[in-house]
Order: sequence, then structure tokens, then C-alpha cells
Amino acid sequence: MSDLTGDEEGSRAAKIALRSHLITARRALTPSDRSTLAVQLQDQILAFVRREHPSVIAAYVPVGPEPGGPDLPTVLAAHARVLLPVLLPSLDLDWALFTGSLAPAPRGLQEPTGPRLGVDALATADLVLVPALAASSAGIRMGRGGGSYDRALARLPAGPPPLVLALLHEGELLETVPAEPHDRPVHGVITPRGGVTLTA
Repeated sequence: MSDLTGDEEGSRAAKIALRSHLITARRALTPSDRSTLAVQLQDQILAFVRREHPSVIAAYVPVGPEPGGPDLPTVLAAHARVLLPVLLPSLDLDWALFTGSLAPAPRGLQEPTGPRLGVDALATADLVLVPALAASSAGIRMGRGGGSYDRALARLPAGPPPLVLALLHEGELLETVPAEPHDRPVHGVITPRGGVTLTA
């Protein structure tokens, strides 16, 4: 028997359905679509970075159809120190400085080869770019369901925290997204054509 309330079970079922729909839509993108969208999104990110001048950016290495393209860390590293996640067996995230090289990691990921900085290193960033399948206009982020980023974001200081922005494709900023108690909000999103949209 489930320990979840009816509302929580409904929210979880709604998340599973929406997550499946979004993953299917991303998989339908052609290699040409992915490349074009990656360049457009990188341009939007860099315009924001040049305006705000963060000295440390926490980011990730996009895989497959994830927004941003696999060269995102290299693009960012021309403008700031870049921290990248290292997925731990517990599905928590350690962090390491991107020094220009990546190594294959479990689950088809790429991870930085630099020294591990610990799970609390995310708090040293001025700007945090996180993966997401969708986000709501209220800042509710939907990831792939592992909870890694929810745990990492929960460690950020209450004030002032670094700015947390989710990278999305067009059409993935939604009016509402099903939420569960552990979900951590983001401050906004960046999309290839819409640029930065701050959430409520």
C-alpha cells in the first residue's frame, strides 16, 4: 500500500505522463534541429553572462537532445570558472572544476576530470544552469525523476542564493507543472528564442 496521499499520487502520475510526453518530443528532434537550437540557446546564455558577469557558473554537460549542446561547458569556460556535476552512486551530485577535459561516466553522462570539490561546492557559484524537461511560470522544475538536482539545490543558502536558471527548448515553459514536496524551484528559464524569463 502506498504511503502517498491521493493528491501526491495524482501529482506523481501526472508527472510521469508529462515527463513521457516531453521526452518523446525531444527524441523527435533531428540532429540538425538539435544543433540549431544549441547554438541559439548558447547565444542567449552568453548574452546573459556578458550582461551579469558571473565569476563562477555551475552547469552540466547536455546529453542527446538536452538543451545547450555537448560543448556548452567549453563555451561557458571562455567567460567564467565552470563547475560541473559528478553523479554519485547515491544519485547525489559532487562538483568539480571544468579544466577542459571530460571523461565517460555512468548512465551515458560525461563528467569533469578535475578534483572533486564536494557536494556543497554548488553554493560557490554565482549562476547555476540546471537541466530540466519543463518548468512552470511559478518556477516549478521538472527533471528526469532521479532527484539529484533537487538535493543539490536544497543545499543552496537562503540568501542571497545564486541565480538558478533551467535550460529548456521552446514550448517547455508551461503554465503549470505537477509538483511534489521535494521539488526545488528555479528562478527562471532560458530558451533558444525567448531568452531569459524569470519566474514568479
